[in-house]
Amino acid sequence: MDLPERKLNEECGVFAIAGDELAAERTRLALVALQHRGPESAGIATVDGLGGMFHHRGMGLVSEALPESGLDQLAAGSSAVGHVRYSTTGSSCIANAQPLVFAFSRGNIALAHNGNLVNAGTLRHELEAEGAIFQTTSDTEVVAHLVARSGEPDLTDAIRHALAAVEGGFAMCVLADDRLVAARDAHGLRPLVLGRTDDGAWCVASESCALDIVGAEFVRDVEPGELLVLWPDGSIEQSRFAEPAARALCTFEHIYFARPDSDVDGHNVHATRKRFGALLADIAPADADLVIGVPDSSTSAAIGYAERSGTPFEIGLVKNRYVGRTFLAPSPELRASGVRMKLSAV
Repeated sequence: MDLPERKLNEECGVFAIAGDELAAERTRLALVALQHRGPESAGIATVDGLGGMFHHRGMGLVSEALPESGLDQLAAGSSAVGHVRYSTTGSSCIANAQPLVFAFSRGNIALAHNGNLVNAGTLRHELEAEGAIFQTTSDTEVVAHLVARSGEPDLTDAIRHALAAVEGGFAMCVLADDRLVAARDAHGLRPLVLGRTDDGAWCVASESCALDIVGAEFVRDVEPGELLVLWPDGSIEQSRFAEPAARALCTFEHIYFARPDSDVDGHNVHATRKRFGALLADIAPADADLVIGVPDSSTSAAIGYAERSGTPFEIGLVKNRYVGRTFLAPSPELRASGVRMKLSAV
């Protein structure tokens, strides 16, 4: 029996910062730290607080999509939002690269989103029936249309209204001319952390490793159902767009996706993977000479297995650092080819 192919469906990386003169530079650095979350495309949008919005998107890795030489125009902005993408809903093309930028009666907004909106198709059909015209196949654009059509006079309330209408797991950042809004789904399925720089600028990121690289201090995880408004003057507003539901962080974050030096929902990823390995040694002991991890995600688990079982840990596979994450390849054939290029035995 042929089974439908299963693949990773919801992973991207977001970073945003408000009120920082190095907003574009710091955002690019953060996206480099989050590169493992999306190798397909990258983009940054900035605002200068005077009604000007600047943005640049490109296909490929951050180094290809956002070369340092191309940040000059973005540097005029004092608040920024950035995104690295692994395509889930929507095809792989520059039109779907984020942040998605829109201009409407409320001003300019740029949206960056990690997650999957499971009712996006239904909402899209309803919006199109009402006359909405979509420019992309990304489910993120649905949120922009919901914001634009909201009857709420305040932009934050319009975003809150839009988020209440969508279903699924997400971490969402919306950059406007005068504020930055960040939110996390009610189940906490997608990670989102809050940080602050030495200069007092607030920032949010998919993982804490992005805060480390920009010199920001980790403050806390954004709570499920929480909505934050980060102002350029360093103030912050905390509220909810939904009541928290049963906690359901994606297990793939700690198993595979997050960087081992990140803390996700109060747990260090490396330490968690070591505990997984120790538990595996308890329930599946093996009469083995060595414990070898497949780099990089399983290395921590292999160390935990070795420590618990008393079996020596050894390096048995060498990874080609110039080959990306093979699990993100779109077909079994490409994944198999990627593994052959990526790993070799010692």
